[in-house]
Amino acid sequence: MTTKDISSMRGTIEYLKEINDILVVKNEVDPIYEISGIQAAMDNGPALFFENIKGYPGVRDVANVFSRIERMAGIFDISDPKKLKFKCVDAIKRPIAPRIIENAPCQEIVYTQDIDVIKTMPLLKHGERDAGRILGAGNPLLMGEYARGGSEISFKRMNFRGKDWSSMLAYYGTHIGDTVLSDHRGKKVPITVNICTPPAVAMVAATGFIHTIVPLGADELGIAGGLQGFPVDICKAKTVDAYAVANAEWVIEGYLEAENRVWESDEAEKIKKARVAPMFPEWTGYLGRAYRTIKFTLTALTHRKNPIFFTPLADSWEGDLIAHPFKEACYYELADRQYPGLVKDVVIPHAFRSWGGVVIQVQKRRPTDEGRQRDILIQALTSPQNLRMAVIVDEDVDPYSADDVLWAIATRANPSTGILTGLGSGVETLMPIERTGASTGASVTAIGIDATVPFNLKWNYERSKYPVGKIDLKKWFSEEVIRNVKSQQCEYAKVWIKSQLD
Repeated sequence: MTTKDISSMRGTIEYLKEINDILVVKNEVDPIYEISGIQAAMDNGPALFFENIKGYPGVRDVANVFSRIERMAGIFDISDPKKLKFKCVDAIKRPIAPRIIENAPCQEIVYTQDIDVIKTMPLLKHGERDAGRILGAGNPLLMGEYARGGSEISFKRMNFRGKDWSSMLAYYGTHIGDTVLSDHRGKKVPITVNICTPPAVAMVAATGFIHTIVPLGADELGIAGGLQGFPVDICKAKTVDAYAVANAEWVIEGYLEAENRVWESDEAEKIKKARVAPMFPEWTGYLGRAYRTIKFTLTALTHRKNPIFFTPLADSWEGDLIAHPFKEACYYELADRQYPGLVKDVVIPHAFRSWGGVVIQVQKRRPTDEGRQRDILIQALTSPQNLRMAVIVDEDVDPYSADDVLWAIATRANPSTGILTGLGSGVETLMPIERTGASTGASVTAIGIDATVPFNLKWNYERSKYPVGKIDLKKWFSEEVIRNVKSQQCEYAKVWIKSQLD
């Protein structure tokens, strides 16, 4: 096996080929409907590498790289996928600053005139209700004075309604929205949009950090460096006063203007109404709606030779898992700073999506810990990330099992005192219930559920036990019979049996 190179997505693809965890698709595939359809049909499976894209000779596409947490952990040499979030905690605490280089791979080919993004890049049309060929994989990067001295990178949806301009959905409460709409309002803000970045950079960009832990002014590229264990290479942009991720496959250079607002779609502009016209499938699991937002004006497009495009689907396992480790790390760090040692684990179940909710596991150690779980719930729900739900459970509940969490809620949550409501600000505009609240004037807030056992009554919640660990099934059954029985057992049955051994 050759030396693993995760400094670029290109090197990561070679690693995935060597471990046989990527499917290479040689037949021609259309970026309109076909790529997204194949991705969705094979979600939570192997990574996909499309070598022949209709209308785009020489361009390849990679997808579903982050659709399995086991694959993500392997990329960063972590044997237990449940430990990836804790490496992310370390990366937040010990960032490695980016390194400026010359002769960057992302600038092998440079275009500054007669640029037509849609004709150059295989932007997807995800579904029949899409507003157009939406760029969902772009990572806008701000640095220096435009990021309060740090670096800010994220995912922002863009619709190139013109050859050299697009919308960029960024609003107050996001770092880019805050710097463009507030700190530098009235100015042209130079920016690069990086596509198909190294895995660590993509994970940081996807997270939507809890700003209490990673505020505007933090070095987000440094956090990516901390995760991968070495600096992220950056380079000076060709046409604007900004930097680009040197090992990205594509970079779009340009600037943003808060005063120059555009509608995200032709239909939205026609009806002059936000939150009504369809956009494309969003991470919430609902069809996104179009807004009037910031205009991005392009000044250059650069890319590597034989470039690779990246097409994560917002509503997918990849769309969630790419964000989960750092988001879980933030909630863990938030709780641990409040009460060191009380929190054991933090899990975002797939159904909760990256911003929808979180399960926090604690272990009460002494009588004085009683009540602190509610403080942790309140802090999570009022952090600037607009959670819809937070559930807190004890150490004997498996936070990775939705069934076990529901069992804890059903048997331990006190309806009178354990359900917290009226918390949070409810301003996540991509969530339909928030749009409903905004249009009706109603306040939409979050739900917190304390599903822990009162410390002084733990004796009354002793879990039933059977002597599973004291028997050897091979005394009565063949290994083939045992394997057959285990293959029939559902996931929660396996979780329950494990609880008998603990």
